[in-house]
Amino acid sequence: MTHGFSDDCGPAMPAVAQAPYLAGSPTLAKVLDNELCTGCGLCAAIAGDAIRMVIDTRGFARPEVVAPIPRSAEARIASACPGVIIAPWRAGAHPYWGPIEECATGHSTDDAVRFAGSSGGMLSALAIFALEQGLVDAVVHVSADPGAPLKNITHVSRTAAQIIQCAGSRYGPSPMLEAIGPLLDSDERYLLIGKPCDVSAMRQLATVDPRVDQRFVFMLSFFCGGMPSLLGTRAIVAELGLDPDALAAFRYRGEGWPGQATAIANDGTRKQMSYARSWGDFLSGKVQYRCKICPDAVGGAADVACADAWYGGESGYPQFEEQEGRSLVLTRTPAGKSLLALAGAADAVAVAPLPVREIDLMQPAQARRKRMVVPRSLAARLMLQGQPTMRSLGLIAATRRSGAGEWLRNLAGSIWRIAKGRR
Repeated sequence: MTHGFSDDCGPAMPAVAQAPYLAGSPTLAKVLDNELCTGCGLCAAIAGDAIRMVIDTRGFARPEVVAPIPRSAEARIASACPGVIIAPWRAGAHPYWGPIEECATGHSTDDAVRFAGSSGGMLSALAIFALEQGLVDAVVHVSADPGAPLKNITHVSRTAAQIIQCAGSRYGPSPMLEAIGPLLDSDERYLLIGKPCDVSAMRQLATVDPRVDQRFVFMLSFFCGGMPSLLGTRAIVAELGLDPDALAAFRYRGEGWPGQATAIANDGTRKQMSYARSWGDFLSGKVQYRCKICPDAVGGAADVACADAWYGGESGYPQFEEQEGRSLVLTRTPAGKSLLALAGAADAVAVAPLPVREIDLMQPAQARRKRMVVPRSLAARLMLQGQPTMRSLGLIAATRRSGAGEWLRNLAGSIWRIAKGRR
């Protein structure tokens, strides 16, 4: 664990004790003590039965050590945990938007996919195309837990119908990587759709485990606003006048753009809340601390990253009126660029080139978030709090785009929140 940030190489992790098994994980202890856990679940996959993921009292997914941890597993956790290190971007990346091979807007040409998705259905469309063309054997992504629809599970889809069924954002704890152990041991090829921190963790794991690149031939991601507590979702349901523990289904978005937060009770009662209100009033204020200092909330380590291609109003702030979905699409690797080109040639998706500068108008909150990583991280450093290693992520260039007032407000505010224990 480092106590700083850099666009160059960060300090190395402390050496792990030379014992076959460890009673606990020194790495995870530091990550948890410093509120740096993303809840991705990778540590549980690496350590097998020694670690399990649980929802803590604050409504976040967190690892729990339940058995001695093999020393080899601890070393891999230290190499890949996104609370320890974030996968770097390649040289020449945009300071806000990361590596870019191609920038476009687009949508699925299948109306059902476009309607089900959170924006234009591009991630689902690319996944369906890769599956049906035999480029992969299955798609690994998140879906609602059928037995507890406020919670999320990792789903391995093998048909287009399954992918569509799982489409739509899930703004709650999603330890999807907990399930990848058996997938790495298989002989199949997968396309993964995960949060930016999930993809970062997988890229880092690939540096010490060659099975990652052999099994996961495509990794797709999206722009992330942070992981809210499950308590935020329960508050939405309560505000709608329903019992959070007596639901048949719950959607955060989708079925339109941006779509409504929709809760369906066991008795069939259906209640909805606008996206602007569900995210703005209930979820955004309950995002975990690690997300507030995230240097890569735009999926910079993915092959393809998608986001809402919001239309801006006169104020320059995105409008959330319901309309046909439109996705922002950034290909980041030759593999991602090829996938989009093949899908476009087969008429599975419709795309139109977009100047990179237009992203600032579609995603102003992400630009602002990136500018504030350095002052927020500096605040933690001044308060003697650990920070993950952040290298080659455009932090200095992004910070130079901030104003002095914005920078100082975030520095002072972060120091105050850490001092009060309100990160």
